[in-house]
Amino acid sequence: MKFNDGFWLLKDGVKAFYGLQVTQVTHDGDAYNLQIATRPIRHRGDTLGGPVLSVRVHSPTEGVIGVKIEHFAHHEPFPNIPLFPDDKPISGSSVWKRDEAMLYLTTGGLTAEITEKPYTITFKSPTRTLTAAGEKHQAIYDVPSQWTLGSASNSSCLARDPASNPNPTPPPQIVRYINSELNLSPGELVYGFGEQFGAFVKNGQAIKVWNQDGGTSSEQAYKCVPFYITNRNYGVFINHPGEVEVEVGSEKVSRVGVSVAGSSLEYFLIYGETPLEVLEKYTRITGRPAVLPSWTYGLWLSTSFLTSYSSTTVSSFLEGMKERDCQVRVFHLDCFWMKQYEWCSFTFDPDNFPDPKAYITEIKKKYGVKICLWINPYISQLSPIFKEGVQGGFFIKRTDGTPWQWDLWQPGLAILDITNPAARLWYSNKLLALIDLGVDAFKTDFGERIPHASVKFHDGSDPMRMHNTYAVVYNEMVFNLLRERFGEGEAIVFARSSAAGGQRFPVHWGGDCESTWEAMAEALRGCLSLTTSGFGYASHDIGGFEGHPPPEIYQRWVAFGLFSSHSRLHGSSSYRVPWQYGEDAAKSMARFIEAKHRLMPYLYNLTFTPYYKSIQAHVKGYPLQRAMFLEFLNDRTTHHLDRQYMMGPSLLVAPVFVPKEEESEYYIPAGRWTSFFHPERSVQGPIWIKELVPLDEIPVWVRPGTILCLGPEKTGRPDYDYGKGLVLQLYELAEGQISETSIPTGKGVALIGTIRASRKSGEIRVTVMSGTLDIVRVDVFGEGVTAKGAIGGALLSGAGIRVDVEKGVTDIRIHLA
Repeated sequence: MKFNDGFWLLKDGVKAFYGLQVTQVTHDGDAYNLQIATRPIRHRGDTLGGPVLSVRVHSPTEGVIGVKIEHFAHHEPFPNIPLFPDDKPISGSSVWKRDEAMLYLTTGGLTAEITEKPYTITFKSPTRTLTAAGEKHQAIYDVPSQWTLGSASNSSCLARDPASNPNPTPPPQIVRYINSELNLSPGELVYGFGEQFGAFVKNGQAIKVWNQDGGTSSEQAYKCVPFYITNRNYGVFINHPGEVEVEVGSEKVSRVGVSVAGSSLEYFLIYGETPLEVLEKYTRITGRPAVLPSWTYGLWLSTSFLTSYSSTTVSSFLEGMKERDCQVRVFHLDCFWMKQYEWCSFTFDPDNFPDPKAYITEIKKKYGVKICLWINPYISQLSPIFKEGVQGGFFIKRTDGTPWQWDLWQPGLAILDITNPAARLWYSNKLLALIDLGVDAFKTDFGERIPHASVKFHDGSDPMRMHNTYAVVYNEMVFNLLRERFGEGEAIVFARSSAAGGQRFPVHWGGDCESTWEAMAEALRGCLSLTTSGFGYASHDIGGFEGHPPPEIYQRWVAFGLFSSHSRLHGSSSYRVPWQYGEDAAKSMARFIEAKHRLMPYLYNLTFTPYYKSIQAHVKGYPLQRAMFLEFLNDRTTHHLDRQYMMGPSLLVAPVFVPKEEESEYYIPAGRWTSFFHPERSVQGPIWIKELVPLDEIPVWVRPGTILCLGPEKTGRPDYDYGKGLVLQLYELAEGQISETSIPTGKGVALIGTIRASRKSGEIRVTVMSGTLDIVRVDVFGEGVTAKGAIGGALLSGAGIRVDVEKGVTDIRIHLA
């Protein structure tokens, strides 16, 4: 929210009450409680009346300092974002001190210094000032309602259908906001706020944390998260589930301003020595991504949305993919598995699927696929179960007690009241019946268009706070249902909307994008913004959703999609099977599917491994797809890069956004990197590469010092025994360097074994630290050479390096000439 007219003046009619000085300090054991006057206090007469801000400065966990600003104190509204749902806070590490000039709070290398007159808070690391809330940086603003028309606090999501809300509540004349600002240092860049499709660096943008169904080509977003991270080793989590408006250097160019309509605003400043450490601490607070089944990393094929399909169509797709060696692991049936106008009825259309149980059983057995079904929390008035929902009181209601309905998307649709336990049970039982038919996963679509004006929820939730929260609770319900049926580590939803904490219930895809080069880049920016906001996984519609992609865009997107954590072929009015785009598209798809299958010991290892601390999603909250700056903070060139990324710590992926006759350009950080697909090629970074990339290629580079574990060829699936038939690839291991990795079982968080590689005095020694691994080959890439040695095989040589592979019980020794 912008309150100012320029820097010096307020907008007409806006009234500000700035926090000016501390008038009282108490210390209750784990917090400073401050009373902040909004007028200069010269004598007792100035203490009469208010407003007065109550500010609590505390440390909820190590390395994190919270600031809670309150005006009117009353009953705490709900729902709230659950804090520490997976891991307990690290407590007992705070140090408190007060002298004549300053109050201090120190925790995990982070210090807050508070001055009393004027009232300021400065946040410092051991080496520098991170940011500060300076004089007059905290305030209450009274804003005339006409200035807030773009905000949910003074608007209704019913505006596009006025007939559905004939008696709206008139807006207030004045809307009160609490605002807090933090300084932006010269060169400081801001990232995050969930899945945002605009410029990756958020400086200069006004961000509204408010879920909306606006596609990928606008400022609206499906997954809005009140968290940002900067390139100065800290992040800020605004602990508010409703609408949060953020001005990232867009009102006052050297500040990030955060405002909420209401009486309370809390934020946590999170310090880490690296950006990944910041994400680790943030996901300790809001929750860690769940471990997903290994089969989910395979190729997902969809019927697409508006296409005509039946059981015959599905079988023909699966047969065609099998013939072309494009192995499908999950088949997704989109909306029209149910009859038109009846979404959701949770009943297969008998005209197209006369015996769904028998058919699902047949294709699962014949093609080795899992089955995913499209669902959403909306029930059409024409659905045969609509009356059940009305009679049971299972839908969100208007304030007069009637179900809230509108005609956008489905005729007279109503929305499941997710806060009603009886409604949740009713809905869950519908899904259980589908699971009994053989369904393995659900695509939990929509959940953004949740009404927030003139409605009430069963449990009394504040509708403004439920708007974003709804998607998280909905995905949690479906995810937990699948987890209860199939077991820990075996559940997945394919969700479009989410909010803070929603990373616990993966996976999430990027919503409705067009089939263009620009939309492909939007999809990547959305993925990277999401994964810098605590989400471990990200996906998108390969080929784009709207429109029919030209073959070149399709092939480029296939490569990008199969080097994403989760890969789904999906469209709107056209199919996405590769032969629709030429048989060459099918050949390159088969190659990329094979590469992803072979990379599974590495990729699945990124989801949880507790031994190699830089590569965890479940244990540490580290994402699989990482913006370059997360891994290379000291290389300032990486801070703006949004068309390439790291897949885990070791693979640099540079999707191509141009036709084959145009050069693609990407950046390689310092060190000697090796091409994954062409290991005879290596480059010394830092360097910008400009090159023509064939349609059946994608630049993928391996970081120096990497141990890359590949599975055997032609497994035909991503879920197999990762401990058998392993090929170890060692990349540019320097003299004296030690690298480690682990091999997962592919089921939950169990490990098969761990591996250490070291180089000293002309010898590389690979040691199996634990477990029993079936290693069949070791490849060594270094100093511009390639050498490969089969275990127990003969001496190999190449380009001045001699490799002698000896296999003992625990050691493999590679002697370098």
